[in-house]
Amino acid sequence: MAAEKNEKLPGYEELHRQVQSGSVGNIYIFQGEETYLMQQAVAELQALLVPPGFEEFNYHRLSGKGLTVQELTEVTEAMPMMAEHTFVTVTDMDIFKLDEPQRTALTALLGDFPEYCTLVFLYRQIPYKKDARLKKLASALAEHAQEIEFAQQGQQKLFRWVRRRFAAMDKEIDDNAVEHLLFTCGSLMDGLVPEIAKIGAYARGKRVTVADIDAVADPVLDAEVLAELLRMQEEPIRILAALGKMLRQLYTARLAIDGGKDRVWLKDLWRMKSDYPARKLLDSARNVGRDWCREAVKRCQVLDRRMKSERNMDSEGELKLLLMELAGAR
Repeated sequence: MAAEKNEKLPGYEELHRQVQSGSVGNIYIFQGEETYLMQQAVAELQALLVPPGFEEFNYHRLSGKGLTVQELTEVTEAMPMMAEHTFVTVTDMDIFKLDEPQRTALTALLGDFPEYCTLVFLYRQIPYKKDARLKKLASALAEHAQEIEFAQQGQQKLFRWVRRRFAAMDKEIDDNAVEHLLFTCGSLMDGLVPEIAKIGAYARGKRVTVADIDAVADPVLDAEVLAELLRMQEEPIRILAALGKMLRQLYTARLAIDGGKDRVWLKDLWRMKSDYPARKLLDSARNVGRDWCREAVKRCQVLDRRMKSERNMDSEGELKLLLMELAGAR
């Protein structure tokens, strides 16, 4: 049964327990930010359901783009070969945007699904958005599908995972360096995997240091890489949104300093997972004034409204101009 609204959805650990016990369901919906764990879950299901050497016959990977429910039905109803189960994954099929005949066919398939098949709808590039107005389809999914959310991991789990990744390369890393890694590269495992590999290969000593991380890691979006993103043809409106969030955080950090607030207050305000980003933000805020922060936030808001309302606007040029003016004023 799918979770009721506002109820916390089961995650990777619950699915892992199902696989370990051998009692997996027939239909799943995998959604969430942590695509690394999503892929881990797919691999575990494959190992459980598909005997080695029979993947070509019993494991079917389908792209949701352009896929019809008739084609999906034919695949899911195909009998397993030299095995008890078949395994089917469908990536990024926006099932609530199907036309009515397709929705009706999908509802029928869900209600009379073959017991030997396990079907997983994977949402990696597009979000999974339920539409309660489509009552028959929504009801069929709630009755027959299990929705699994692959959310970002908590700090303790993420720290242990990072240490295990480095340990596999015969490297050690302390808490301070792990915090710096997550601050620099983000907390999504999928993005951290290649960064950890680079850092581990670069580090000369057994213990990974902050200097090792700074030497080779690619930072997540920050003020110093916005211009590079423009050259990479990232949408100016998305860059502006990221810049605006950063400046709002900086402004609140400046207000915290002026008002005698500490890093705990700032961490709670922005729902940060550790003290480290709050400390770094406070350090940065000490180098700017309140007036500069307030004006910078206001300028971002004005440009955001203009980008969304003015036609034929040179959004890239206006964003570059804003960045130069903010740097000059600072």
